[in-house]
Amino acid sequence: MNSQLSPESVAGGRRRSFIRPLFFVLALLMMAAAIFAWAVPARSATIPTMSISSVVTDTTVTVQTHNFPANQNFVVTMGPFGSRGVNGIVVGTTNSGVGGSLSATYTIPAQLKGSGQIAIRMQTTHAYPYYAYNWFWNNTTGGTGGIPGYTGIPTFSIVSVDPGKTVNIQTTNFPPNQAFTVRMGAMGSKGVNGVVVGTINSGVGGVLKATFAIPAQFQTAYQVAIRAETAHANPYFAYNWFYNNTGNTGGQPPPVTLPAPTYTGVPTMTICGVVQNQTVTVKYKNLPPQQAFQVTMGAFGTQGIGGYQVGPLNSGAGGELTATYTLPPQMIGASRIAIRAQTAHAYPFFAYNWFWNTTATVC
Repeated sequence: MNSQLSPESVAGGRRRSFIRPLFFVLALLMMAAAIFAWAVPARSATIPTMSISSVVTDTTVTVQTHNFPANQNFVVTMGPFGSRGVNGIVVGTTNSGVGGSLSATYTIPAQLKGSGQIAIRMQTTHAYPYYAYNWFWNNTTGGTGGIPGYTGIPTFSIVSVDPGKTVNIQTTNFPPNQAFTVRMGAMGSKGVNGVVVGTINSGVGGVLKATFAIPAQFQTAYQVAIRAETAHANPYFAYNWFYNNTGNTGGQPPPVTLPAPTYTGVPTMTICGVVQNQTVTVKYKNLPPQQAFQVTMGAFGTQGIGGYQVGPLNSGAGGELTATYTLPPQMIGASRIAIRAQTAHAYPFFAYNWFWNTTATVC
């Protein structure tokens, strides 16, 4: 027998190889590693949030989660107001179970008792974690960040305009018992640091109507920005703008095709499905009507700005739309990809998100 075959032994005239079983085991381990390496979990393209349900001063806070991913362990921390709970004091761990909405109560740590406002955060331990944060008044009377049952974003729409004189607005989803200062300013300013034209007390909240006089500085302006904002350190606010006419009086058409002033809110997109290195399907919500969007893809972290064009999108009647786009050659093989839809206006409408370049169906 050749001495080079020494790893084999002879028994009963047969040679038994120890190399082949070992190679077989190693091959299985390599295959398993490859499978796990490619099996990147599809992340939900939606964003978890939390609202404050109730507070017992210096004792407990109860929160309500919204849109949480399923089967995730969230570490809960509290910290000083303004810290967003980052590197705060650990007060518990919560498993999200089936995901969505759940209620949980946490004890306020001794280090934060006596604080007027407290930040709270829920975050997973992944390299790219899921997280949500909020803050609350450490009392039982409520306040910004601690209004029981209030969630979402306040907005308002333009109802009518008496050129150079007044504008009528209607609010949506305003928080209750809040004092908003109303300002007007130049188009594009969003009303920030504008001229004070009045106040709104939101009362029971929700839908309200109000009329404000256009200040002398803007009575001849073609377009005017208007803003409503509370005086809190982290205020509630809403803003919009309007044409200072009743239908382009004077015969001058708008410089660009913009949605009717009654459109409010923010367009968003959700990732619904991916075919690796081929396509991505997205679902748009709250699109403004009759707008031409350009859709681009780019490297993760760019928000799709300056990316590769993958198609146009006409919003039609607005609202919800679903569309599928082909990945550009430059992004084939990328692990994560940013996608963006944006109009060409000076003050554009836009929405963006990102996705793992791994075959998955999310919605």
